[in-house]
Amino acid sequence: MQRLPNTRSCFVCGVENPLGLQLGFHGDPTAAETRFSLRPEFAGFRDTVHGGVIATVLDEVMVWAIGVTAGKFVYCAELTVRYVRPTRPQTELVARGEVVENRRGKLFTTRGELRDTAGQLLAEATGKYLPVPGAVSAEVAADFVGEIPEVLQRFTVKV
Repeated sequence: MQRLPNTRSCFVCGVENPLGLQLGFHGDPTAAETRFSLRPEFAGFRDTVHGGVIATVLDEVMVWAIGVTAGKFVYCAELTVRYVRPTRPQTELVARGEVVENRRGKLFTTRGELRDTAGQLLAEATGKYLPVPGAVSAEVAADFVGEIPEVLQRFTVKV
């Protein structure tokens, strides 16, 4: 998998967002993935990562999956998360997303998983995504940091 670029401001992958997760993503033409651990500050109940943070990571990895497979910037229209086991802070995790269906570039259906490094399923998600309009795509692309890898060169707006 190829390293994907970070943005400056995103809560999940923004390198200039001091309150964010600052995750790095990798992708290939079939999926996107990130390996990470979450700080204790992201707990809901004691020693359990807040479900909203887990949902946010799953949303982001599914967005990246659409980016690398279809070359589109997208907005989430619907997100469903099923929490299987509690996720503990400071545990090494792997989130993976893939596109299940591409309806002519107008609607994307995805699935995502969050697992620990032993492979145990912690949460899974499905989502529906709509393309970002062209004018907004330019603003999104302008927030990327550094070189845009070849796998993302298919985006509607060249960056």
